[in-house]
Amino acid sequence: MAHVQADSEVEPGTLLVAAPTMFDQNFRRTVVFVIDHRDEGTLGVVLNKPSEVPVNEVLPGWGSHVVEPESVFVGGPVEKKTALCLAALRTGEDAEQLQGVIAVRGPVALVDLDADPDSLVSKVRGMRVFAGYAGWDAGQLAAEINRGDWLIVPALPGDVLATPNRDLWAHVLRRQGLPTALLATHPGDLQLN
Repeated sequence: MAHVQADSEVEPGTLLVAAPTMFDQNFRRTVVFVIDHRDEGTLGVVLNKPSEVPVNEVLPGWGSHVVEPESVFVGGPVEKKTALCLAALRTGEDAEQLQGVIAVRGPVALVDLDADPDSLVSKVRGMRVFAGYAGWDAGQLAAEINRGDWLIVPALPGDVLATPNRDLWAHVLRRQGLPTALLATHPGDLQLN
């Protein structure tokens, strides 16, 4: 198994990559972008689970402003009726200076869905809407990391906007270098091995 990093290395803007041994169907082969991490708990969204629900069906007026596919992504099993939106800002844009966004880390920001999407379009490379989120209470994520369920790796802004036809889980693992990159070859179903 690859080196498992300590919970103290989890911070907003990092990724939690499900280990091949993660069998919880909510998180099997997922990549979670951490939005907030505090002593009280952690909040993130699963980046690689698109749904069939068009964004405009849930948030009228937002569908044409999100990157392809224009569908809502399943952000996680918690509060599935809650919508969150992440954006990758254009080079030179500062989330601290923009209305309608909250900085997460670097060029990635949480978008206020009450804001006017037209006012943000020229300032972002792309946006994605998530239904629900992944959440952990105090100590819960640390226990899962210590058990080997998650790898903590750096995020790239493009991860937030990755298209579903790309295997984001394998891609993120491959870019970590050896020995972690070898995990990307793990078959999704061991019976097919």
